[in-house]
Amino acid sequence: MASEVSLRGSLKEAEELALSLSEALSSGDEQEAMKLCQRLSQLSVPVSVSINRQAYPQDCIRLWVGVEDAQSDNYIPVTVEASLDMTIAQLKEKISHDFGFVPALQRWVIGKRLAHDRETLYSHGIRQSGDKVFLFILSAHAAHLTRQQQRQDEEQQRIVGIVESMHSMQLLPRGLGVVDGEKNTLPPEPEQPPPIPPRVPTNKRPAVLPKPQLGWACAACTFINKPTRPGCEICGEERPEDYVVPNIYKPDQEEILRIEKEQLAMLQYEQAQREERERNYLHLLATDDLNLIPNSTEAECPICFSTLQPEEGVVLRECLHTFCRDCLVGTIVNSQDAEVSCPDNCESKLLDREIQALLTEEEHQRFLELRLSIAESRSEHSFHCQTPNCKGWCIYEDEVNEFNCELCSETNCLLCRAIHKDMNCKDYQEDLRIRAQNDEAAQQTTQMLQSMLQNGEAMKCPRCDVIVQKKDGCDWICCLMCKTEICWVTKQARWGPNGNGDTSGGCRCRVNNQPCHPNCQNCH
Repeated sequence: MASEVSLRGSLKEAEELALSLSEALSSGDEQEAMKLCQRLSQLSVPVSVSINRQAYPQDCIRLWVGVEDAQSDNYIPVTVEASLDMTIAQLKEKISHDFGFVPALQRWVIGKRLAHDRETLYSHGIRQSGDKVFLFILSAHAAHLTRQQQRQDEEQQRIVGIVESMHSMQLLPRGLGVVDGEKNTLPPEPEQPPPIPPRVPTNKRPAVLPKPQLGWACAACTFINKPTRPGCEICGEERPEDYVVPNIYKPDQEEILRIEKEQLAMLQYEQAQREERERNYLHLLATDDLNLIPNSTEAECPICFSTLQPEEGVVLRECLHTFCRDCLVGTIVNSQDAEVSCPDNCESKLLDREIQALLTEEEHQRFLELRLSIAESRSEHSFHCQTPNCKGWCIYEDEVNEFNCELCSETNCLLCRAIHKDMNCKDYQEDLRIRAQNDEAAQQTTQMLQSMLQNGEAMKCPRCDVIVQKKDGCDWICCLMCKTEICWVTKQARWGPNGNGDTSGGCRCRVNNQPCHPNCQNCH
């Protein structure tokens, strides 16, 4: 008896604290709310907290609802009146009351997300009339809903309605009550009906399990789509990549028609791609025959900033930058490089066909001469023809010792760096020493050869004393006069006095696997 009185006191105190907490939260008194929460938690009484509907906007809105089921090709638009504080469960009850779809069959999709019963419309971003939501109606078979379960749900809803109406009535406990300090006698309660005897249990038929439904479940809205659907019918979510259409699945006539339309659309798309490639190819062939490609639209020259009407400018092939002709001609004429770069500071180069089409014949000839001069000066193994005023030159290789100039038809000796017609190198060098006493040109040539000897660019043959050079390659050279094999690094004969293979003399390279000199490249 004492414990029951203590429990009633705790409940009464909890009610008073709950009311005070509600007032503190509504007024924003943070400190008072914290104290009340602490005292209320010490009582260990179940408590629920909810936001008063007065906190929500009180306007009644008209929702745009798209209703669809598994048999529909498209959704059916319906307008439903609702309030922003309405929960999804209340919205299901309203649809059940207005249209007859029980809550268990309803799936609400708001903002591409499946809504749950305790959530409000306001939490899903619903703010004004015209906002769109989607309602998918499951079949009773898919939801495992039987008629008996449906009747039980309807009876349960009616009972809940009666209980909610009883909460609004002020009921007194049985027996005598006290009203305004006076003792009143309640009318006697009616006699209770006799208890109903318990039902005899009957054998229920085993529930038939539903057939497995073929299809894939959408990860966003949980809708079961047909196996061949590439995307969800409700929210458009893509089909899972790892899903495979079962071999036993046979699409219906409507799905076959849809698949045929998709295949036809894909064929049309591929045909359009082929036609576009053919047009681009024909356009490429047409422009390939032109040395200069004109601009097809209005553009501005980035150098002189003049406006170029169609066909007035030139589009460079490498970078597709557009310029006026005068600016391109000035860029080419003033260029000091063998290759002319795009004036717009990019890495592309002007093509030879573009340069030739822009310049006059005289300007183009000067440009070619400049290009040859630049190439000769930058080449490591270049040799200019020794004929006075001849523009011929070549790039020589190690095995070649003569240069036949095609411009003047003279034969240049690359070793002596001179033209000595009807004379070999030895005779020419001997004659050069004799003429150097009186001939200034011969004296300059002699000084050049002596300078080459001093700088290590040439050497004298150890057998015939003719000056020989190593232009490039390995350290093995051969004298043109006496055919003696010479080691360039030791400046000695390659072999001993008995010739090829004699290691008793010469540079003795590779004897006992040792090089002949620290600088020897060990290639002879």
